[in-house]
Amino acid sequence: MIRPENRGDVDAIRKLNKKAFKGNNESKLIDALRGSDIFIPALSLVAEKGGKVVGHILFTPIEIKDANAATPALALAPMAVLPEFQNQGIGTALVRHGLEECKKLGHKIIIVVGHPEYYPRFGFVKAGEKDLALPFEAPPEVFMALELIPGALAGVRGTIEYPREFSEVI
Repeated sequence: MIRPENRGDVDAIRKLNKKAFKGNNESKLIDALRGSDIFIPALSLVAEKGGKVVGHILFTPIEIKDANAATPALALAPMAVLPEFQNQGIGTALVRHGLEECKKLGHKIIIVVGHPEYYPRFGFVKAGEKDLALPFEAPPEVFMALELIPGALAGVRGTIEYPREFSEVI
C-alpha cells in the first residue's frame, strides 16, 4: 500500500533512510524539507507492507533557471526502501505512484540524480541532452529528467536550483 506520510511515520522514515543510505544525510534533508514552506505533504509517500513502513519517496519543488526564465519542476529525492525489502518491486511502485501523483497535481517536469540503470525504465532521459545543468559536479549519466507532459522541456534550458535545504544538509 502506498499513501502520503503522516506524523506517525516520521521516525520510521528516518530509520529506513538511514539503513538504505547508510548515513543520516537523507534523513536530515527530509526533516529540513518537511519543516520548510515548500514541502508538499501529498508528495511525501510511504510504502507499507504488513503495517510497517518499508519505503519512502519525496518530490520537492525546484526551478530550472537561466538568465531569462525560471521554469518550475520537481526533484525526486530521496527514494529509499529498507534493504531487506529491496528487489521486491516496492521502489518501482513508489516511483510510479509518485509520478502519477505529481501529474495529478499539475507538475510537468521531474529531475533526479540517481542510478542510470534504474530511472530510465520510468521514462527518464539524460538531462544534459535537454540543455539542463546541475549546480554541482556529477557524472552526466546520473542526472536525468522526465517530462510528465510531452514537450514540457521544449525551449527550457538552464541550471537546476535546489532549495537551500539541499545545500545546508548534504
